[in-house]
Amino acid sequence: MPDTIQLDAIDHLATEAFPGMVVRKDLLRRMRSSFGVPAFVIEFLLGKYCASTDEREIDEGLGFVRETLASKYVKPDQRESVKSLIKQHSTYEVIDKVSVKLVETHDKYWASLSNLNLDFINIDDRLVKEHERLLMGGVWAEITLRYDETFIFKNQNRPFFIEAIRPIQVSNRNMDGFKAARRRFTRDQWLDLLMRSMGYEPMHPYYTQRRKLHYMLRLVPFVERNFNSVELGPRGTGKSFVYQQMSPYCHLVSGGQTTTAQMFVNLSSGQRGLVCLWDVVAFDEAAGINFSDKSGINIMKGYMEDGAFSRGRDIISAEGSVVFVGNIDGDIPTIVRTSHLFHPMPREMDTAFYDRIHAYIPGWEFQKTHDDAYTSHFGLVTDFLAEVFREMRKSSYTDYAERHFRLGSHLGGRDQKAVRKIVSGLVKLLHPDGEVTKAELCEYLEYAMEMRRRVKEQLKKMGGLEYWNTSFSHVDRETGQETFVTVPEMGGGNLIPEGQQSPGSVYTIGTDASDHRLAIFLLQAQANPGSGRIIPLGNLSRSMREGIKTADAYLRANLRNLGISRDINSYDISLQAINLSQAKEGGETAVAFFISLVSSILEKPVLERTVVLGEMSVQGLVLKVSALPERMQLAVESGAKRILIPSENKRDLADVPDAILTAIQWQFYDTPTRAVMMAVGL
Repeated sequence: MPDTIQLDAIDHLATEAFPGMVVRKDLLRRMRSSFGVPAFVIEFLLGKYCASTDEREIDEGLGFVRETLASKYVKPDQRESVKSLIKQHSTYEVIDKVSVKLVETHDKYWASLSNLNLDFINIDDRLVKEHERLLMGGVWAEITLRYDETFIFKNQNRPFFIEAIRPIQVSNRNMDGFKAARRRFTRDQWLDLLMRSMGYEPMHPYYTQRRKLHYMLRLVPFVERNFNSVELGPRGTGKSFVYQQMSPYCHLVSGGQTTTAQMFVNLSSGQRGLVCLWDVVAFDEAAGINFSDKSGINIMKGYMEDGAFSRGRDIISAEGSVVFVGNIDGDIPTIVRTSHLFHPMPREMDTAFYDRIHAYIPGWEFQKTHDDAYTSHFGLVTDFLAEVFREMRKSSYTDYAERHFRLGSHLGGRDQKAVRKIVSGLVKLLHPDGEVTKAELCEYLEYAMEMRRRVKEQLKKMGGLEYWNTSFSHVDRETGQETFVTVPEMGGGNLIPEGQQSPGSVYTIGTDASDHRLAIFLLQAQANPGSGRIIPLGNLSRSMREGIKTADAYLRANLRNLGISRDINSYDISLQAINLSQAKEGGETAVAFFISLVSSILEKPVLERTVVLGEMSVQGLVLKVSALPERMQLAVESGAKRILIPSENKRDLADVPDAILTAIQWQFYDTPTRAVMMAVGL
């Protein structure tokens, strides 16, 4: 007998509202431990025989399921005995994954059975046309096989024939009945039932409302056409589970290896590719994505934009959603400060590619799921749910996001499209009849903006000012109140914190000559009794050491102008550059070193959250810095409130967006001495 569970209100509602379409999820886990079959295959059988609350009926049903799987599912060590049984009987049924390929030299389709490890099975062209997905990865099905020892093909015996294929799927897509049944649940009850349908126990304290929405976002590609998402996070958090187990209409590309012909269309045969035949194409281990054809990434980029691609003379439209899942290692706050959250992805993918992604699910917010977080309660049969999801793809709720709210000015065209799609998908999943309150819409809208803004923030790090507008907001049409939406990992981690730094400390932005990247540095100088030495500490780059020499020479020549009466030859000054951005070098930083030296000698701290830009000559000539808009952008992002700029850069100010100019106080200086006075407030 199966374990007895204490049924709750959701169990009773589910069994009453969906008779024959719910199953206890602990039974699925039990069967999966014995049979290596996808969840939707086992639940197809559990839904037939175990959709009951009566323990005796469940026990009897489990017997039927075990018997069916034992007799029809082919385990690897049973292959030869099953082949023998097929020969002994006129027909024989198996449950297996069947795929088909066209062998051009034979001018014939041949089928293969995965577990049976059997190739060159005869299959009628009619069956191939009825089930196109046989040609693209195959389908799990109940298969009727026949054996004919007299059949010879090209002097070889090919005795196995496929007589019939019944894909493992439920044909019932009564959406009116589904919507009526959903109305018997509150929103939160329905959300919890969907969680249980995925195999998780929503009452467990791990499943916060936010995490539940993350799980729903994993499902959005199933209900929303041409939806593109990415999820990078630690290993073992179930990123690929939903795409491997939850639907027969999803194809998981393991390892990321594919070809343009497989993904889009085979020009020689005209066979349509994955995005045409599957509702969802998911790339596992996204870092390994590799197209043998160099044009593959560009074709995918175009497809992700508008759901169409050009191959040969034709423009082909498709509706398959594209999902990328993979691992991201390291401390997320450190990655956010020093790099971007797309860094594990292939180098061939550029900002234009990432801009096509509608949502970035923060995979680092998941933990490895423990046994007590899985449910033993009733959930909808996975395959039934997959059919409902497929039907939902025909509808759209993209206008819902703006029924009560107006999107803020920082959301560009692609941002708006992404937000609308996410809201539409969540409404389909949680409110399939479209009945949703203003408060619920507000929750989904803010969540959608965060998921899209996470993409945009990475683009800003990678592409600079082109993607500056990331202050996403919505305006209540009724009250006019504007609400800004934040991204959790972007806040609270400013490189330039509030509070006064000690004398000798100054922030600057240097240039890494190896890749022309800008980087934040904290320079620190400490004056101690000594013999007038300058002591660089740490592994300073050549350009920084030259900057220190220049600053020191100018300091010694201009002591009176700076009001320094002390004998600097009675001090040793230790200088250190703290690399806050993991750069290799820090060119164009001599003025900041000069201010650091003077600040330490005068024992006067630099004003709070000030960044100093500038390079200088040994005679005090202040030089223009490169990339002023990008430097000011980085200063704002790092938490600066004030920035000192060489006067030579005045003309460049016209290139700086207004959003940056209003976010920081800026001042020009024409001499190093003037820069010191501004920096310390003299």
